[in-house]
Amino acid sequence: MNDSPAAATSADPRAADRDAPADIPCTHCGLPVPPGLIDPNREEQFCCHGCETVYGVIHGHGLERFYDLAEQENAQGVQAKTTDKSYEEFDDPAFEKLYVRALPDGSRQVELYLEGVHCAACVWLVEKVPIVVPGAIETRLDFGRSAAMVRWDPNQTSLAKVARFLDSLGYAAHPWRGVQVRDMRRAEDRKLLIRIAVAGAAAMNVMVIAFALYGGMFGGMEPQFRTLFRYLSMAISIPAVLWAGWPFYRGAIGALRTRALHMDLPVAIGLTAGLVSGSINTLRGVGEIYFDSVTILVFLLLCGRWVQNRRQRSAADAAELLYSLAPSSARCLRDGQWREVPVESIESGDVVEVRAGDSIPADGLVDEGESELDLSLLTGESVGVSVKPGDRVHAGTVNLSSRLIVRVEGTGENTRVGRLMKLVEDYARRKAPIVRLADRISAYFVAIVLVLAAATFVVWRILDPAQAVDNALALLIVTCPCALGLATPLAVSVAIGRAANRGILIKGGDVLEILARSGHMILDKTGTVTEGRVALVRWMEDGATGNGVTTLRRRVAALEAHSSHPVATALAKLGDNERHTPAVSHVRQLLGAGIEGVVDGQRLRVGTASYVLGDESEKLPPWAADAVDAATGDALTPILVTVDGRVAAVAAMGDPIRDEARATIERLRALRWDVELLSGDHPAIVAAVAKQLGLDADSFTGAAKPEDKLARVQALSGGGPVVMVGDGVNDAAALSAASVGIGVHGGAEASLAAADVFMTRPGLEPIVELVVNARRTLRVIRRNLIFSLCYNLVGATLAMTGLLNPLIAALLMPASSITVITSSFRHGAFHGNE
Repeated sequence: MNDSPAAATSADPRAADRDAPADIPCTHCGLPVPPGLIDPNREEQFCCHGCETVYGVIHGHGLERFYDLAEQENAQGVQAKTTDKSYEEFDDPAFEKLYVRALPDGSRQVELYLEGVHCAACVWLVEKVPIVVPGAIETRLDFGRSAAMVRWDPNQTSLAKVARFLDSLGYAAHPWRGVQVRDMRRAEDRKLLIRIAVAGAAAMNVMVIAFALYGGMFGGMEPQFRTLFRYLSMAISIPAVLWAGWPFYRGAIGALRTRALHMDLPVAIGLTAGLVSGSINTLRGVGEIYFDSVTILVFLLLCGRWVQNRRQRSAADAAELLYSLAPSSARCLRDGQWREVPVESIESGDVVEVRAGDSIPADGLVDEGESELDLSLLTGESVGVSVKPGDRVHAGTVNLSSRLIVRVEGTGENTRVGRLMKLVEDYARRKAPIVRLADRISAYFVAIVLVLAAATFVVWRILDPAQAVDNALALLIVTCPCALGLATPLAVSVAIGRAANRGILIKGGDVLEILARSGHMILDKTGTVTEGRVALVRWMEDGATGNGVTTLRRRVAALEAHSSHPVATALAKLGDNERHTPAVSHVRQLLGAGIEGVVDGQRLRVGTASYVLGDESEKLPPWAADAVDAATGDALTPILVTVDGRVAAVAAMGDPIRDEARATIERLRALRWDVELLSGDHPAIVAAVAKQLGLDADSFTGAAKPEDKLARVQALSGGGPVVMVGDGVNDAAALSAASVGIGVHGGAEASLAAADVFMTRPGLEPIVELVVNARRTLRVIRRNLIFSLCYNLVGATLAMTGLLNPLIAALLMPASSITVITSSFRHGAFHGNE
């Protein structure tokens, strides 16, 4: 501790956490109990009120076996979180229409997303709900998705009662959104699985028959058995190729209709050539049949498509989990009473109550109350904005401090958020599909193969008419681009799967090909390069007041704990894990200015200079004036602390820049990306942040509205890939319009919906990892394509010169595919730190 005047000390609330004793575990979750919460007169000790509540509920209903299961599993401790929600909206007719399904036996069923699920013991506890709640018939928990299927009898209980009990166990419930989309995906997956099963069964049976026919070539076989086996192979192969392989034919037909040749067309040509020629030879009774190679290739190609679809779906599903955490209810005045109702049921003219900490559910005008709003998700501003009666407020913003009564003017698509989301949908539809590298190659490949096959037939028709058909057929079979078709999807699906394991969820494989190139990257500020929260950045204290640094901080924290303002919340953390809480009385708060009270017998004032000093705000001590000037110069907010009327400390508050932000930007530049900062914050704040990040004057823009961000992305779109990185609703339209939109950890629902990539890990380092490994993946794709093209070149040469007959060509075809599969699974993208 430095007690000299104007001693500057660096505020690090985490230091207290490191010094806190950890020898007394929480009776419920096992985590350390903060010293201030230890009760020496009790046997049970709890780290938070939530754990104490859940412990009481579990013991009160005879569910103590939960702790035995958790101990057997060595489950990692997680603090229990309960809420005081009534879940009234779950019983509203509008909610039932959206989420609840009526079953034939009269019961009801719904799927809920549960927060706090962390181990198998949670599954046991959730599935015991019907024993405790009369009328609850069944609860099944999908541990991997934290999704609970709840079935109940509406004549005996309500969904709200079931949800309240789940909440009392520490599992806050939310409606699972997008159920219809998920059911449609499941139906598509089932169809593809059936096709794979048919193709696999056909391939195995045809291979068994092929072994018999190959054995007959060397050991002899009766003609009638040979004919029977050939016809059996044909009978099995035709439905396997034409029905199971129909997705490739459908894609080929679409390619011909749109005159955009892609990989499905040469695959369909190769499969058709093998099937038709084998069928003709079977009917003629002479010549080779290729049914074994054709059926195994259909099976392998379908498996590759399945793997790719599942990898991409898992990324999209993981992002959809976060959609279920968005607010689903609002407090609306109905029949003279405040009721929790689904947000979908709010109409223009309704009056809603927005309590401190709640999101505003619709656009409207403030009728009653004064407060501050967090507009960061909508405008990017990290500082709260004051509102009073008559001011307009927007859906999606968060009420920070005091209760507001809002008269609704616009809901759904008629809100500002709704209009932004409409822009997201429009640009998602307009975004031109990326032509993948393999598809670009296949457009030329198809034309070249067909020309070579025709030339082979014509030339051999002149040289040796008996060999013309076989040589042309051998060319078509050996150049079937199955390896070319597997080169991209397998490498991409493996990369997407590994990326998901590292907290990078990629919704489409074309993202990797775009990021492998260089272009322009736009970074949002709030929540992207900064931490997106108000925090203490610097603490300057006057040692002449006689207060030690720890003592004064502890007293400030105790006073600020009586306020819910973001600045107060940040300062209150300075007292975390303290053994003794100072006595606080006579607390008075002035909205938007500060707070005062008596702490340990001394009067403390914390707030703006005009609030704490009144008319003498210009008479700051020199050291305090210097501290205020330094904070203002760094675009920080200076907060003064006075003790009995004397300035004792200056706290510089702001949105801290992430530790790795500057290094990340330098690394992106080294990877040949042009990086710029685009923010809705005040230009002075953006300029200060840009300076610390090492950005030039022409590489940052402040006061950018959502429409400005969209316009900037559009302006850059003609000069190569444009990547937008953001986290808020104000970024959603730009994310959707960009070549690749990246939603960072902690982002808003709208940004997740619009983004092509979502980071579940905090910070900017995953962006560098994504770019580096996208290039690695593209190298693997190019390696696979080069091998495939070289194989086709050699095979085509041998076929055209008559050195390769159709049988050998059919045997070589699967070998190339197996080589590509091995190469795809052995590459090192997303295997570890880049």
